[in-house]
Amino acid sequence: MEADWDELSQIPLPPPGPHAMPTPATTVAFDTHQDLLWAGNDYGRVSSFFGPELQRYTSYRAHPSGEGAVKQLLFCDKGVLSISVRSVHLASRRGVTQWHLTNEGFKDLRCMSFTSKGVHEVLVAGCQDTMFRIDVEKGTITATLPAENSYTMMKKGGQYICAATTGGMVQIIDPSSFKVVKSWQAHKEWINDMDAKSDFLVTCGYSRRQMNNLILDPFAYVYDLKTLLPLPPIPFHVGAAFVRMHPRMSTTSIVSSQSGQLQVVDLMNPNTANVRQVNLYDTYLTCLEMAPSGEALALTDALCSVRIWGSPTKVRFTDQSQPTEFPDHAIPPPKLDWSMETPLSTIGMPYYRETLLSVWPSHMIFEVGAPPPKVDPQVQASLKRADMGQWAPNPRKTRRNQVQATRMLEKDNPLKAPKFLSEKARDGNGGKDGERRMSETLEALTDLMLDGSTKKDVPVMYRNVEIKYSKFGVDDFDFKYYNKTEYSGLETHIANSYANPLLQLLKFTPLVRNLALHHAATSCLFENCLLCELGFLIDMLEKACGQNCQATNFLKTFSGLSNAASLGLLEEHSPNSSLTIMIQNLNRFLLDKLTADFRQMAQGVGHLDHAFTTNAVANIRCAQCNNETRRPGASLVHELVYPPKNTMKNPMRASRPTFSQILKASVERQDQNRGWCDRCKRYQQLAARKTIQNIPPILMINAAIHSHEAKQLWATPNWLPEKIGIIVNQGQFFCYEGQDLEHHLRRNFYDIQVYELIGVVADINSGENQKSHLVSVINVSPSSRNEETESKWHLFNDFLVRPVTKDEALRFEPNWKLPSVLTYQSVKASHHIDDSWKENLDTSLLYRTWGPGESDNPDFKPLQPSEHPGPGWPVAIDAEFVSLQREEIEISASGQRETIRPSRLGLARVSVLRGGSLKKTEGEEGEEIVDDDDDDDADEGKPFIDDYIAIAEPIVDYLTLFSGISPGDLDRATSRHALVGLKVAYKKLWLLLNLGCVFVGHGLPKDFRTINIHVPKAQVVDTVDLYFIPARQRKLSLRFLAWIVLEEDIQQDTHDSVEDARTALKLWKHWRSVEIAEGRAVCEEMVRDIYKRGWEVGFKVPGTGGKGGGYQLASTPEPGGMSTPTRTTPVRPGTGGWKPPPGGVSFGSPMK
Repeated sequence: MEADWDELSQIPLPPPGPHAMPTPATTVAFDTHQDLLWAGNDYGRVSSFFGPELQRYTSYRAHPSGEGAVKQLLFCDKGVLSISVRSVHLASRRGVTQWHLTNEGFKDLRCMSFTSKGVHEVLVAGCQDTMFRIDVEKGTITATLPAENSYTMMKKGGQYICAATTGGMVQIIDPSSFKVVKSWQAHKEWINDMDAKSDFLVTCGYSRRQMNNLILDPFAYVYDLKTLLPLPPIPFHVGAAFVRMHPRMSTTSIVSSQSGQLQVVDLMNPNTANVRQVNLYDTYLTCLEMAPSGEALALTDALCSVRIWGSPTKVRFTDQSQPTEFPDHAIPPPKLDWSMETPLSTIGMPYYRETLLSVWPSHMIFEVGAPPPKVDPQVQASLKRADMGQWAPNPRKTRRNQVQATRMLEKDNPLKAPKFLSEKARDGNGGKDGERRMSETLEALTDLMLDGSTKKDVPVMYRNVEIKYSKFGVDDFDFKYYNKTEYSGLETHIANSYANPLLQLLKFTPLVRNLALHHAATSCLFENCLLCELGFLIDMLEKACGQNCQATNFLKTFSGLSNAASLGLLEEHSPNSSLTIMIQNLNRFLLDKLTADFRQMAQGVGHLDHAFTTNAVANIRCAQCNNETRRPGASLVHELVYPPKNTMKNPMRASRPTFSQILKASVERQDQNRGWCDRCKRYQQLAARKTIQNIPPILMINAAIHSHEAKQLWATPNWLPEKIGIIVNQGQFFCYEGQDLEHHLRRNFYDIQVYELIGVVADINSGENQKSHLVSVINVSPSSRNEETESKWHLFNDFLVRPVTKDEALRFEPNWKLPSVLTYQSVKASHHIDDSWKENLDTSLLYRTWGPGESDNPDFKPLQPSEHPGPGWPVAIDAEFVSLQREEIEISASGQRETIRPSRLGLARVSVLRGGSLKKTEGEEGEEIVDDDDDDDADEGKPFIDDYIAIAEPIVDYLTLFSGISPGDLDRATSRHALVGLKVAYKKLWLLLNLGCVFVGHGLPKDFRTINIHVPKAQVVDTVDLYFIPARQRKLSLRFLAWIVLEEDIQQDTHDSVEDARTALKLWKHWRSVEIAEGRAVCEEMVRDIYKRGWEVGFKVPGTGGKGGGYQLASTPEPGGMSTPTRTTPVRPGTGGWKPPPGGVSFGSPMK
């Protein structure tokens, strides 16, 4: 280390993501081939920096974040080797993965070293009883070796591999035989760092001193690797923490303390040293590394900084560095001066004599930007390879030189949308006509379905359905036109709504339904738990009872999963992918994710694993040496494997395979492929077969139809059986259907399990002018509480739901209807609908507080243990939203404006207030009236939920005027509120809903829709409907009602959800007090008077100040003298400007 050595540069180690916190480097290493410094962190990410300025070069995820830190880095010609506890990774220096190796034996890897074969083979070891030899070129394990100890680090020195153990011992390993030839007890506890070069090894470590404390040894111990004898140690009184041998001077080493003191020591004369100090201030060193050239030193500290020390005049990382590859610089376009005064002649034109084609007459209009015509599927199916490209016969569907109006064809949809609800209301006799039109449409659909001549045409009920939007939004769309059943459909126009059919299929599978709801009722608060979201969705679909629903929250959580994007499961990332392939991949992904989510709350293998997993053992045999290996072969999804083409040329023959035969071949699955044989040490032909151990009660099957012969099989009538029987005996899988199944059931000799078909997700190709889409046909009978013998099949085409016959449901056409996913369930699980989760709800979330800054409202009071929300318990609710996506509008050539997709809102704040305790009394005509319990209303109107929701998506409009939300309020980094996740806020409302609480608010349907929750009408009190006259068609705003009824002026500057919820609660209390005291007739008269006064002021609050803005309501004078005795029921005085008259209804309108 020359005298002019000093700190040249310092940079912070980049964090693993834009929202993650940085962590200190767990390992650093200089590249032996290029001027690069490499560092690994706790998240499994490897980063590189170029030159002494530490310019960022590459950064990539080498290991999953769940495996923890990167332990060590090595370099070869092909790239960078990195190791974590459960994997070994090789990537090029540009970050491209060459191979990634995992193995069941990788339990706790810590270190690695090149062997006697140089950089072509590496030995990996760790705190486990085995070591592995890995071929760097192939990325395969060539040998598994026993380890004599647990190793934490390895260094290649001289002709040996030096390995440090967990007990402070150094073992010298022969790199050829991998036997330990020498051992030294270097330190009493463990070795913190060591380095080996040529014939010397130097170690630093810890020992235990007085008071049982661990301290760094004041010596760095030296060993001679040629004679295998110890040498005099290097004294280092401040505690030797790190050591590196100089790459050029074989007897020189650099020893460092954690506080930054550096000593350059000659091993032959340890009493003379050159001392330097690193300026660390309030941190300590974590790593030390010397460049291969000896001209640079890298140091990292606990504050995530990386420092380079060296001479300012001469710094190289390697002696003979190879050039580092950088991206090509973009060539800028030539600069052209252009302004309003620039003449057009500046742009050169070719010489011409004739009139140019661009000289069009002004009366000619040409349509541009039309989408290109789609390639005819018949052409794609008949493509044949030629010398250059492919060719196909002309199907001759159009005339010569005839072109298609593609823009009009895209809009062609035979299933016309019904009239908007507002249009029907304007029609004079819209009710009867609407019913008549709906009946006619359904009859037409039925006729079309039953007409044998149209079986190869796509029936109307299978066509694409789309939501149309009027100026009143989605609430104006008539969903009942498409669904008259008790089963709810799912809306489209949501990202990745192609998953709707699969979600419906899971919902109608009783075992999945029960487990999802039971899991949702637990204390699970994991933000990315899809099983919770599935439980919420199933509960919403059941409560909706035929009303349209949307899987917004489920699909939002699903879309936010990074591995979903990498697998191509998101529509925005795979716009041209086949929906069949996507739904089958989604089926596999969902089952993996759902079972993993279930295990988060139930440690170990859970009920959901048992419900889906087929346990098997894969036997792999080499065709050359007959060496056989066994591996676990459990699977959640089975893909059908069809016989070779030559055996299915005539599927109508008696020898055609049955579905049960194909399922048996698919589950046992015998394959022959080329693979690596450990005994032959080369690639050989391997035969693999599965031995089945047991089968689950649910069979999820991917149809995997890829050939014309397979399509013809499915087109065979009644080829898909509604019931199958399965026997597992001595590792073999037997499947039966039809008469064979009945025969085995009569014999009752084997333990046969009978499965029934729950449903099928089918791919519908509506024609060359329509987009392909997915539907599901489901037998809803197994999921009913009543044990019905007959099956009830229904078609779920997004929000179009209608019953179909069994023959129609299980009929497939190669041209337009093919299955994608099938679900079979054991008949023993049918009709077992478990609702015990409602009695086992974990309500601890309602009582949990998130800190002193949970709410800015001074009246906020968390729910107390003495408060028990239950059936009929009133709560006032209001929510605020922000805009996450603007509406999409299309303007036609005629100038007509059409909303293609409305704006997408996100929940920003939700407030829930106590509504007071209740008691029941009897009204005038015997009806039951709920009244306040005046003895316990001290906390009435106080919020116990006031959550601001953190939103990671870009917010296009905060809607501050209507929401009270300002920029930065929903960002965890800048918000002054205690933010919670969407799931936490949603689950609180879901718990209150299932506890039976009654929600009081103003305009609640739109709030519930955006929150994505369905509340039954019996649990909703909407003041919009209370103070409403249907004949007037105008609904009153909350601010106007507060002004005219309560004499309160709210929402003066902006909206506040606590204030709005409290106002709605007061309006409801006022209505009930009048109803209890004077009856329903007085309430209706009150509303008519409110409308009358509203017309006078234009239904707006005059002015901005004070009680009623000058429009004080007149009070009815007290009657004088004797009068007929009236009802003496005590009534709490109203809180607003309107109060019930003391004499009852006889005094006329209370507002006159």
